[in-house]
Amino acid sequence: MSDAIAALEVFAVAPHALGGVRVRCGAGPERDAWLDALRGLLPAAMPWRRVPVHIRDEALLGGLDLAATLAAGKPVAERGLLAQAAGGIVVAAMTERMSAALAARLCAALDEDASIAVVALDEGAADDEAPPPSLLDRLALCVRPEAAVIDIDAKRIVQAREHWQQVQASDAVIEALVAAAAALGVPSARASWQALCVARIAAALDGRDAVHADDAALAARLVLAPRATRAPQANEEPAPEPPPPDTDAADNEDDRSAESDRPLDDRVVAAALAAIPPGLLALLAAGRSAGPRRGDAGRMGQNTASRQRGRSIGAVRGEPRGGARLALIETLRAAAPWQKLRRGTTLRQVPRESVRPEVSKGRAEVSKPSQGPAIAQGERVVTQRVHVTRDDLRVQRRVQRRATTTIFAIDASGSQALHRLAEAKGAVELLLADCYARRDRVAVIGFRGTAAQVLLAPTRSLVRAKRQLAGLPGGGGTPLAAGIDAVQTMAAAVRRGGATPLVVLLTDGRANIARDGSPGREAAMRDALAAARAFCGSATAALLIDTSPQPGAAAQSIAAALGARCIALPHAQAQALSQAVLRERPHA
Repeated sequence: MSDAIAALEVFAVAPHALGGVRVRCGAGPERDAWLDALRGLLPAAMPWRRVPVHIRDEALLGGLDLAATLAAGKPVAERGLLAQAAGGIVVAAMTERMSAALAARLCAALDEDASIAVVALDEGAADDEAPPPSLLDRLALCVRPEAAVIDIDAKRIVQAREHWQQVQASDAVIEALVAAAAALGVPSARASWQALCVARIAAALDGRDAVHADDAALAARLVLAPRATRAPQANEEPAPEPPPPDTDAADNEDDRSAESDRPLDDRVVAAALAAIPPGLLALLAAGRSAGPRRGDAGRMGQNTASRQRGRSIGAVRGEPRGGARLALIETLRAAAPWQKLRRGTTLRQVPRESVRPEVSKGRAEVSKPSQGPAIAQGERVVTQRVHVTRDDLRVQRRVQRRATTTIFAIDASGSQALHRLAEAKGAVELLLADCYARRDRVAVIGFRGTAAQVLLAPTRSLVRAKRQLAGLPGGGGTPLAAGIDAVQTMAAAVRRGGATPLVVLLTDGRANIARDGSPGREAAMRDALAAARAFCGSATAALLIDTSPQPGAAAQSIAAALGARCIALPHAQAQALSQAVLRERPHA
């Protein structure tokens, strides 16, 4: 029996006790067959609800039923999806794209109410495309459905569901599971308890009242192996010495028990290692983590509030002025509970030609004449179907992701200028190739002689970048203060344009040209430090690449004044420089 089918049986017995299962597989017949088999093994009356990845909080948790509230004139509560799924299964789609907020809602529901279980559908292709770690920590199982015939005896599931909680696990089994979790670097203590539950369910499926070694091995494969973050260390211990001849029977029995415990630990760890793919096991042996990682691939710059553009993240009280958009549904939701008190008010409306446009807009349909005072000729009485006041108005809150502009400031002075320019050109080319996917821009500033020069304005053009960098000459003094001032000016322009600047300064930090163009190392360093401190006040992310043959204190002092990270790359390579820049990119 494959692990996918074994996990199907275990989860069908006690889904709520296990929290849920992560189904890592793209949409296809294998996943559909696995889900259909699971639904067939569960009780017919158990609810089965699907959660879209972009579900609203009101739909998930419940809230005000707008239509019913407007009709009744009093607040009418709406049941959320989690309340509808009480006692059943919640199927979350595309969990690799799930937001942290939605994951927090599901985690809170799992922690507070043990009557739901989550089936997380993970369609991530790469290792860093994974559901939020907080959700994965609460899901006991992880399966990869395979193309196989699923033939499971439903009677075994029903029988195991009735008495799995009476299955006993010895201290040796519990210690073996905990030791395996520690050996594999499983960070959460919840995993050991989940593995124990899986072992007890596996024993109940086989009709046993106690957990055996095979049950513990299955639990290690299904629960501990997907959470492994390191390969177990091989500790070779000397073989135990044979007991002396005068050892009594009780001591011999304890020794035999200890010897039986040791193979159980090894067997559980070996079962978990067998479930880890060989390539992933090699990464674990090299010390790299196998846990879910959220890389910055595809991310752009920082989030910023916006009135007109970006995605909506809710509503806030306010009036639709200055470009703010009216949140109609939220406005009606705020006004709905007060309709019974506001209803019945009649308004006199004079002929349309004598009414201001802003007054005539929004009036409701004509109702029957009022029983109140006499109405002058040419007037009519209208009744508002929905009464909205200024306090009810809600406007949309929007957030816009800002693109990133990487500004390279290159020290083109000295005998190593050509080498540094070659490395900078290679890094810019690598970043530009990646900008097509990230929608980022790159700019280049060179400083040499007595001034700084903008070689390349922010652009995504690879051809233009090559052409501009190829024509940059080298040699002369180091006007570091002028270079930092030019960088600060461009960063401010980038920020005004709605993008997030990232500054990469390639220099050895040995300034010898002051701001006024006069030579002198002492004055030049003083001006450079002053310019760096002014730049630090702008709160712009920066990275300083020390290109001197021997890293010294000059670059460190400039980096400290800039508030930047300093990386010593005396023999910088384009690939290494590009990776360093990508690690420093601002992201949300």
